[in-house]
Amino acid sequence: MADIIQIQQLSKHYGQRPAVDQLDLTVAEGELFGFVGPNGAGKTTTIRIMATLLEPNAGDILVAGNSVRRSPRQVRRVIGYMPDFFGVYNDMLVWEYLDFFGSCYQLPSHQRPVVIKDLLELVDLSHRHNDPVESLSRGMKQRLSLARTLIHDPQVLILDEPASGLDPRARIEIRELLVELARMGKTVFFSTHILADVAQICTRVGIIEAGKLVAVGNLEDLQQHLVPHRQIEVTLLKYSDRVVGLLQGIPGIVNVNEAVENNHHGSQRIGIEFQGDDQALSSILEILIKEGNQVVNFAEERRDLEEVFMRATRGIVS
Repeated sequence: MADIIQIQQLSKHYGQRPAVDQLDLTVAEGELFGFVGPNGAGKTTTIRIMATLLEPNAGDILVAGNSVRRSPRQVRRVIGYMPDFFGVYNDMLVWEYLDFFGSCYQLPSHQRPVVIKDLLELVDLSHRHNDPVESLSRGMKQRLSLARTLIHDPQVLILDEPASGLDPRARIEIRELLVELARMGKTVFFSTHILADVAQICTRVGIIEAGKLVAVGNLEDLQQHLVPHRQIEVTLLKYSDRVVGLLQGIPGIVNVNEAVENNHHGSQRIGIEFQGDDQALSSILEILIKEGNQVVNFAEERRDLEEVFMRATRGIVS
């Protein structure tokens, strides 16, 4: 697929402090892309430049071929932007709120009722159609704000911390909405500090720190690159003083932790750092059993985005 977002040597400085520093990144059409980084890393600055709300000091962003520097009006026609701190007009009814933004985008008045109906169904707010906006919960207001970004049917959604401050149920609802929008063909670019959300729904992840992109790719590729050793835990029914030496002699095993636990049953837990494929991993279990060890557990610890994030970043800010 073609790249619908192209960030080219983007830089933004506040005085002498670089908020974004020569950032290069591309996002393909139809991707659900997660932009992750610690506070102060440059996520919001990048997004605001992409939304044409800030001017960069150097570089450019092309959105659907339109430059944020040279053609900001064209960029605004193809994006839907939702900021981290959004404003809703509490003195309006839900449908009036969307109708107002429909008129701002010059959506013909005879089309707006149908569009509003479809959007409220999409974000599961049809039952609140005639309710005051101020009566909505924070999660509902967040979904209404997302509907607002879709009122003009944009190609690209740019969302800054869309699940920030939401309770677990509301977070799940927003997450499911983003997946559905990607299925509909929208390109979704969103920033977050909630790593679990990124791991569950994103096609690719970009990790930014101190204004620089430090890692980008799908989660599996990032895991293999940044966490090369697979963590295996073995539990034996009975303690063996020979098993550590046995494991250390197997190709692909780079480290063996001595018995982690000897309980009153005499069982033994051992941690293994392993570098190899699944076939090589299965041979470790075969060797253990062949040597007479009674294996009651042989499991790989799941590598998650949190570990990838900690390996990629150094805990600095720009």
